[in-house]
Amino acid sequence: MTRATVVLVLVLLSAACQPPAPTTPLVQQVRAAITAQDFAEASATLDAFKATQGETPEWLEAYSWIGRGHLAAARLDEAERHATAVYDMATAMLKTRPMDAETRLPIAYGAAVEVLAQVEARRGARSDAVVFLERERTAHAGTSIEKRIQKNINLLSLEGTPAPSITAVEHLGPTPPSLDALRGKVVLLFFWAHWCSDCKQMGPVIAALEQAYRDQGLVVLAPTQRYGYVQAGTDATPDVETPYIDQVRRAAYPMLAEAGVPLDTANHLRYGVSSTPTIVLVDREGLIRLYHPGQMTRDALEPRVQALLAAPSAAATP
Repeated sequence: MTRATVVLVLVLLSAACQPPAPTTPLVQQVRAAITAQDFAEASATLDAFKATQGETPEWLEAYSWIGRGHLAAARLDEAERHATAVYDMATAMLKTRPMDAETRLPIAYGAAVEVLAQVEARRGARSDAVVFLERERTAHAGTSIEKRIQKNINLLSLEGTPAPSITAVEHLGPTPPSLDALRGKVVLLFFWAHWCSDCKQMGPVIAALEQAYRDQGLVVLAPTQRYGYVQAGTDATPDVETPYIDQVRRAAYPMLAEAGVPLDTANHLRYGVSSTPTIVLVDREGLIRLYHPGQMTRDALEPRVQALLAAPSAAATP
């Protein structure tokens, strides 16, 4: 055997011993196919995974994106069909394990509940959708999907209603004002989390609006909560996490450095804050006029603020 042959054999043996190159996670593959509106490819990817590994929670989470994709495309019958299948399979799995035994099952279940409610609402049965969501919230109180379900209840029913109170028994900085004490002002509620990069990106938008309109009656109130960990996901007790949150507040949100920040999980649960940031606008009468989970640009948010500031309060109307 020549030296070149020996080298070639060693190279081949070495390659054979190497672990396989990492593949794209199933959920990411399915989402990419749906983004491209290639539902056939998404289904084929799911079928291939199922043939070798079965209907695992990972498979179910990926499958839940089929219903979401059809909902986004306004194909309500298809959205309902796939979401019902996910809901039924997840319900069967929950008979043998708790909701939060791992992370994927609650994501799939929550997605199915969300799609089914949105389908009902888009068909004009908003009240039925809210009843369904309230039943699901009661059934899964105390689990990781409770906030997500509350968020969807709020999306369907919160705007135009009195703003739920903001609890501030625990807080950072000075004692924050209550919503009752802010009646007559326009209040921008900015729900944020210390780990949330989207919140940090939106911080300058909130700061600019507060600076531009505070003399006209805009007040920013920015509730947050503890999550049980600090930087890099390191577990932390409240005594450790609280000063870390305060450090993030001062470093990432200069407009909040001297503000009172409510620190209570109850606020996030009450407002269904499963997505951060969540933006809520409360008018001068204490009614919610905007409920928006996720980021907003200044171009999208500023006109809503201006409209509420321009509207006279009932107290000022003769």
